[in-house]
Amino acid sequence: MLAQNPIPADESNLSVLLTNATIFAEDQVYENGVLGIRDGKIEFVGDAATARVDPNKFDTILNFEGKNIYPGLIAMNTTLGLTEIAAVRATKDHHETGDFNASSRSVIAYNTDSRVTPTIRTNGVLLAQVIPQGGRVSGTSSVMELDGWNWEDAVYAMDEGIHINWPSQVIKVTDDEQKQAKQEQKNANDLKELRKFFTDAKAYASISDPSQTNIQFESLKSCFEGEKNVYVHCDHMKDILLAIDFSKEMKISMVLVGGQDSWRVTNELKSADIPVVIINSHRLPMREDSEIYLPYKLPKILSDAGVEFAIGTKGFWQVRNLPFQAGTSAAFGLPKEEALKAISLYPARIMKIDEKVGSIKEGKDATIIVTDGDILDMKSSVVNFAMIRGKFIHLESIQTLLYRKYMDKYNLSY
Repeated sequence: MLAQNPIPADESNLSVLLTNATIFAEDQVYENGVLGIRDGKIEFVGDAATARVDPNKFDTILNFEGKNIYPGLIAMNTTLGLTEIAAVRATKDHHETGDFNASSRSVIAYNTDSRVTPTIRTNGVLLAQVIPQGGRVSGTSSVMELDGWNWEDAVYAMDEGIHINWPSQVIKVTDDEQKQAKQEQKNANDLKELRKFFTDAKAYASISDPSQTNIQFESLKSCFEGEKNVYVHCDHMKDILLAIDFSKEMKISMVLVGGQDSWRVTNELKSADIPVVIINSHRLPMREDSEIYLPYKLPKILSDAGVEFAIGTKGFWQVRNLPFQAGTSAAFGLPKEEALKAISLYPARIMKIDEKVGSIKEGKDATIIVTDGDILDMKSSVVNFAMIRGKFIHLESIQTLLYRKYMDKYNLSY
């Protein structure tokens, strides 16, 4: 039985030629494709019938006839590596005490020895946006490679965004007028408190040499300079509209996370150029009177409205189902090419790392997966090869070992 996780991959200087596969490149699908990798980068991609390739210039040639090559998948909005066992408090490191923790950094708490991570890689997810949670301002997220000896090895994009849990202004209707008034007052105070925090931080950012350093406000400086995203977590239409106005007022690059009511405000989101990270589309709708399949159709609705979006997850165990959530959106009208980009290229664009990763294109990092079957189809998809920046990634996990163990026990083929 596996006692530890697989050993992280070594840096590879090998040049690799992948041949005879169907390659899902950024702008085209090559039915009989060839992919060249050198020094961890994609050197070229094209049709084997027309590409001029000298196999002698490559250290390794791999024949993937009958298989599919996709970009490595990217999971947004996960606590992977920050939580090991949800029911055991000592294994949860995603939530700091207090309401305003802008200086809290998820990256330094990331655990590369998590037993969950290898089970995620086996479904093609190779990068993850690891986020803090809790409070009003939770802290900064980072994009991590799902391989490495420690967080310094694994970090791909450090401190790429700040996360806000929007103070909901939704009022629960009750016959008790006094109770409802208190609720309205609390909502108003929560919003006022958040606005004051950001107003003070913006004023601090305008000072070139402050007499005293405020580590909370220092963490927000790059948000006002447009370098970091501000991820606003909310679902209701009223809250989304208030958050859009807030982002304009503070002049920050807002990304809406959750956005279950985003289909109601597509014009506002598009005009403000605000992307949406759809969370956990395998769920029931938020409202009792909504169409039952609305969560499955939401990606198609946003796509048709011209709103930039990505499909994300929630928690940590659910990350393994990311490709199948995208597959469900394809079954409900989203073109399959768009469904694939919603879990690869579009997350990279939102997190401003698309120049390096997110698609198969010359000059980008060789972060790829090779599958039997369609990566979006849980019945046929089997990931049997993966690379992160040209490194050969082990796809063993406790689950794959248990699977083989009991298939052997009952003399079943696999």
